Amino acid sequence: MAAGRFHDGLSARPIPVEVEWADGGVRFVQADGKALVWSDEGLKVVREGGQTRLSHPSSPDARLVLDEADWVAMGGTSVAVVERRGRVRETRLVIGLAAAGLSVTAFVFWGVPLLSGPLARATPIDMERRMGENFDAQMGTLFHACEGEAGQQALQDLGARLAARADTPFEVRVRAVQAPFVNAFALPGGPVLVTDDLIREAETPDELAAVVAHEVAHIERRHVMQAVWRSLGVGLLLDAVVGGGTGAGQQAVILAGQATDLRYGRDAELEADTRGQALLAEAGLSSRGMAPFFERMHGAVEKDGRVASAEEFISTHPDSARRAQRAREREKPGAAALSPGAWAAVRASCGAGSEDPVTRLKNRFRGGRDKAASHQGDQVRQDGQAGRRP
Repeated sequence: MAAGRFHDGLSARPIPVEVEWADGGVRFVQADGKALVWSDEGLKVVREGGQTRLSHPSSPDARLVLDEADWVAMGGTSVAVVERRGRVRETRLVIGLAAAGLSVTAFVFWGVPLLSGPLARATPIDMERRMGENFDAQMGTLFHACEGEAGQQALQDLGARLAARADTPFEVRVRAVQAPFVNAFALPGGPVLVTDDLIREAETPDELAAVVAHEVAHIERRHVMQAVWRSLGVGLLLDAVVGGGTGAGQQAVILAGQATDLRYGRDAELEADTRGQALLAEAGLSSRGMAPFFERMHGAVEKDGRVASAEEFISTHPDSARRAQRAREREKPGAAALSPGAWAAVRASCGAGSEDPVTRLKNRFRGGRDKAASHQGDQVRQDGQAGRRP
């Protein structure tokens, strides 16, 4: 027999025991004669620092500690059997956890994308509309709307004209925003944001209309919700890794709606190109603006003139050269998307007609401060009127 210390999990004081290897397990006896047997089935053994710690499922909070040399001498050949059995259980546990992790990863990166289409189509319209309102409010804090009312109205009218030809239950709302990159993006439920830098890069109203039509097509085909569902899958994986209580999954879904985080797959982009040109043709508008815009953005990256802004557009809309060629093959003539006056108003709405970078920066960053100052002025006037009331 060997001397050991038994921790029963109920009190802090260890209990001296005499330990021996009995048939099929470990038997240890306290000073008062009370004995306990742990069968070798399920017995867990950890050898570390010259000591051996034993535990058993029958007493999950209890521990038995004895010298490593005594354990080896006492158990004989049974020690190797018990420890090997424990290693097999641990190996199986590791393999099981790895398999579960691979299954979750496969579901997130392959299963969710495959299911994102059916899930998007099954998403209730009201749910997507409310989600879009939430995302749109977040966008408003990041990117201030351009100030020109006439230009904004012209953009909204263009979006409504294209949406009238689309098979969508959502009200498409297009607006220009101040943002330091060339892009346009649709949000769930109908909002479409077009950056002032993109308006500046568009050389004709037909090019701008092609971009807007492309985003309207994303809304019609529920591509935006597909992107949200894919982001939700990544969020679930983050919650599994970081911990469900952290809200990482919820944050991933929120970020899914911010700026260019709503990415689409290659097939969705090509589908939106094709459908966007069809919407233009159905509305009686020229669809010849898509190809030149793609070609110029692609050429800007190959050269070095507008690399920074063009790369932002290229990064979220890949294969621009190939897409330009496809668009050229499908383009049809039609009326101009905007009248000269409406086009001038859109260009002027965010200072897009100005080549003065200082003026552009002032227009971009003063929006939020002007609104705050206006609100404060209104409050002062209201307080003054309140003070004059009898």
